[in-house]
Formats: sequence, structure tokens, C-alpha cells
Amino acid sequence: MTQQTPQPVLCLVGPTASGKTAAALQLVQQARQRGKTVELISMDSALVYRGMDIGTAKPGADERAQAVHHLLDILDPSQSYSAAQFAADARRLIQEIRQRGAQPLIVGGTLLYLKALQSGLSELPQADPAVRAELDAEAARLGWPALHARLAEVDPVTAARLAPGDAQRIQRALEVWQLSGRPLSAHLAAGRADDDPLPLRILSLEPSDRSVLHARIAQRFEQMLAAGFLDEMRVLRQRGDLSPALPSIRAVGYRQAWHYLDGDISAEQFREQAIAATRQLAKRQLTWLRSMPQRQIYDCLEPLRIQVF
Repeated sequence: MTQQTPQPVLCLVGPTASGKTAAALQLVQQARQRGKTVELISMDSALVYRGMDIGTAKPGADERAQAVHHLLDILDPSQSYSAAQFAADARRLIQEIRQRGAQPLIVGGTLLYLKALQSGLSELPQADPAVRAELDAEAARLGWPALHARLAEVDPVTAARLAPGDAQRIQRALEVWQLSGRPLSAHLAAGRADDDPLPLRILSLEPSDRSVLHARIAQRFEQMLAAGFLDEMRVLRQRGDLSPALPSIRAVGYRQAWHYLDGDISAEQFREQAIAATRQLAKRQLTWLRSMPQRQIYDCLEPLRIQVF
């Protein structure tokens, strides 16, 4: 007697501002018309944080009323969340959702989380404050582009997907190299065999014209400002226990807003840097997606024509 192959889990992915939330809710309605229930699992490293709503484009009350959403608002911004934690949470939720007779739909753009869920991650060395302090001191003296050039020598695969000013990721990649003697890309490629392989059906929203996506990113950022993003940032700063060193405040937009409210950059520089960082994020996401040949591509600039239920 042969064992039945598990039904693939649907994953809706794409770069930032590609319309993933709207597309996911369209799929929810499609399923409902066929008598099926879908529950959404957020795959986003910023949406886990409470009080970070506007700058993350978190689904609002109307959107949440249309379907059950998981992994939103599960942490305080002072806490950290990892790809391994996401993979464990997602696997547990997939099982629970299916036991309720519903279907899970994973939605998001944090593609390292997808990698962890699909094939696991190798054990990476823990953060080392001394190494990080050393790298920060070098960056202050030489600049992050110089450290990016060093990374390109020891880990060209990782360097190729990072912008020269992506301080957080350059620092982590060099830290992994110094602590383990192996490139970060080698760790990620190795994976782990702790969990059974999880079959996924990946639906990817990608732009046929990247300039249109860039225009969307700029427009959405202006909408965030009009909706009170800086007021949201001021509330976070007033707590007194948060800093730009935390993963939550390193999120795109929040890091630039913090520097603006510190008086380090002007309002115009804040806008320019936040939009540029968001475009760089979209570029990294698209690079990740190109490494997934099994994905089904849909043009996010056209009306959605996905039939999965």
C-alpha cells in the first residue's frame, strides 16, 4: 500500500507593493464561492510586530474581516523573530487549519522564511556582539560599500543579491563568515533534514514592467505618510526601549523614519532614502524568486487570473 502524497500548500509570493494582500483575498472569495474556507498565514518579517501597522502596509480591519489571518501582531517590537521560528509556526498552523477542514494559504514576501519552510536552514552561528562591534567600527571608517566589496570576495553569491548600502545584511553575512569560516550562501544552500519536505505550490506576482512597480512603491509611501506613518513612528520612539539596532526598527521605512526624527536627515532625504530602500528590497525579492524555477508567474500589473480552487 503506497502512502498518499501530501497536498501541496499554496504560497502567494511577490515583491513589495505587488498586490499580494488583495490577490490573497480574491483567492479567499474564489474558494468561498466553491464552498471552501481559506485561512491566511502571513509570511512577513515586519507584520509580526504590534504597533507597526502603517509603515508595514498591514492588512486593516476590513481585510482581516474577510478571512482569518495568522502570524500578525504576535510580537512586541522589542522582540526578535527568525526564519526557523516562522517555519515551526507555519508547519503547526498548516496542520491545525487542515484539521479544521480549511485550506492554508501562505502570503508574503520574506523569502528566507519560504526557504526555511520548504527545505529548512542550516545551523547558523549566533550573533556575536564583539564581531558586530568590530564590523560597525570598520563601516564607520571605510563605509558599507567597502565591506560589501569584501563580502564579494568571500561570498560572491550573497554579495550579488545585496545592495552596497544594505548594512544589516552585509554585517550578518560577514559575521557568519568570520565565525564559521563558511559563506552564508553555503549555509543556506545546505539546508537541514530535520523536517519532512513540505510540498509547496508557489504562485508568484511579478511585474512585467519594473518601472511601474517603482511608481507604485513611491505612491504607496506617500499614502503611508498621509495616513500618519510618522506619528506611528513617534509613538514607538516614545517608549524608550527601542533602537535602530532592533530587527523591528531596521525594517524598510522605519529605519529611515528613525533617522529623520533624530534630525540626521531632512524630510526630502527621508522620502528619497525610504523609497530607494523599498525599491532595493523589491529587487532582492525578485532575485530570490528567479532562483525558484518551479514557481508559477503572474503579472502583478494585470488583472489577476489565478484559478486554484
